[in-house]
This record gives sequence, structure tokens and C-alpha cells, in this order.
Amino acid sequence: MSELALKKSSHKGLAIRSIIKRAIFITIGAIIMGYGLEAILIPNQMIDGGVTGLSMLLSHITPINLSVFLVLLNLPFFFLGYKQIGKTFAISMLYGIIALSVATSFMHHVEPIVHDELLAVVFGGVTLGIGVGLTLRNGGVLDGTETLAILIEKRLPFSVGEIIMFVNVIIFAIAAFVFGLENALFSMLTYYIAFKTIDIVVKGMEDMKSMYIISDHTTEIADAITERLGRGVTYLHGEGSYSGEDKRVILCVFTRLEETKMKDIIREIDSGAFTISTEVAEVRGGRFKKRDIH
Repeated sequence: MSELALKKSSHKGLAIRSIIKRAIFITIGAIIMGYGLEAILIPNQMIDGGVTGLSMLLSHITPINLSVFLVLLNLPFFFLGYKQIGKTFAISMLYGIIALSVATSFMHHVEPIVHDELLAVVFGGVTLGIGVGLTLRNGGVLDGTETLAILIEKRLPFSVGEIIMFVNVIIFAIAAFVFGLENALFSMLTYYIAFKTIDIVVKGMEDMKSMYIISDHTTEIADAITERLGRGVTYLHGEGSYSGEDKRVILCVFTRLEETKMKDIIREIDSGAFTISTEVAEVRGGRFKKRDIH
């Protein structure tokens, strides 16, 4: 077999393994979310946000099972996603929604695990967040609201977050009439906890940050960061607009858990250093691996 054929075979094998891995984690995420809905939220008359929340409302006021509404209400967003975002996204979304629908169908008569509203809020929010977070982290979607928000954002002067918030305000307002104001407020709190949990699951506890440091002691600060934090730094060259002086700027990328130690190092060497911290969505390549600290 030629080298080119071997490479193609290797790439194909990696692609298949990637698809299988994605499907497994989307399935796990859907099962976890389904359990959170059927064993925690529904028995306590609370809802999730988005299309899932609307499906829960409709299943409550009609004899139709939740699993049916989950598929029917999300189908339009599947077609929108297929046309506007892409085939891979749409297929992953459809698989996730079907997996969630099947999970809720099998767990429809599962025994509730909590009967206290506050416990339901906390554990319901965490369970939903873990399920949705696992799915999002592996390229899947369990609710079509995000798809709608992404598409509307291109035509209206609102962000994705603002559109999702507006949709959820309407859904929770309807929930106040169906389940009562108190349960609607509990539902909003559950959604907030789920949102924060999703953020942790998707980004991880070691969320990345970057920092620009302008100081007259850049060499000492850079050496201390390398020795005490185990992170490499990059020197950038800048010029002061007012003074016209050449300045050496330190750029360093580190985890959120290392932020406090980073600030302590800078404060100890130069308490007057000018620093700028920013969130980093992703880090790839280079020599980012953390060094051993001696």
C-alpha cells in the first residue's frame, strides 16, 4: 500500500473514531438531561428554558408525551441549521434531540429523587447543566433555541444571549400562569444554575486567560513567572504614546486557577505594573505546556 493510501486510511480511521466518540458523549449528555427533566424538574412542576421548556409546558397541559414535543418543536430548527449552518451541525443536533426524546420516553415513569423545591432547583440545574454541557462540548445541541438566536442575530441588532433571554422571559411568563409564580421563579433559578454549570463543563475548571504586563522590571517578572508558575512568556515591543519610550510588554497565557498566583508575583516585584487580563477561548500549538516548578 502506498504512503498516500496509508495516510488516507489513517485519516478515515480517526474520523470514524471521532464520530463514535461524539455520538457516545452526546448520548450520555442526553440521558443525563432526560433524567434531570423526568426525575427532578417535572415532578416538582418546574421547567427548563428554550424549546425544552415550551415542550414541558405543552406536555403538561395536553395528554401528549414530552418526547413527542421535543422532536416536533425542534424539527424546524434542524432544517434551519441544515440550510444556514451546515450538514454536520444539523446531523449532530438531530441526533442529540432524538437521543433526548428517547431518554425522556424511557424515564417517563422514573421515581422522583427529590420533593423539596430548593433541592430540585440546585440538583435539577446541575444535572441539566452537565447533560447540556457534555453535548455542547462534543458538537451536539439538545435545544433549538440557540440555532434560532444565531440566525436572528444576523438580521437584528441583538446578541445571541439577548435573544435567548428574551425567548426565555416569554416562556417563564407563560409558566407563571400554568404552574404559578413561585414555581416559575424556581424554574428561572434552575435555568441560571444550569447555565453556569454548562459554562464549567464546556470550558472546564482550567479556563484560560491571558495577561499583558507593562513594567520597568519585565525581566524579573518574566523570570519569576517561569520559575514559580511554570509558564513561558512572550516579549512584545511597544512604544509609549505620551513619553515616546520603547517598552517591552510581557504576554503570558495561564489557567484561571493560576490567576491569583500570577497577580501575587507581579505585585511583589512591581506593584505599579500596568496589567490587562482577557479571557481566552482556545489555546493550540506552540509551547504552552506547563513546565515543572523547581
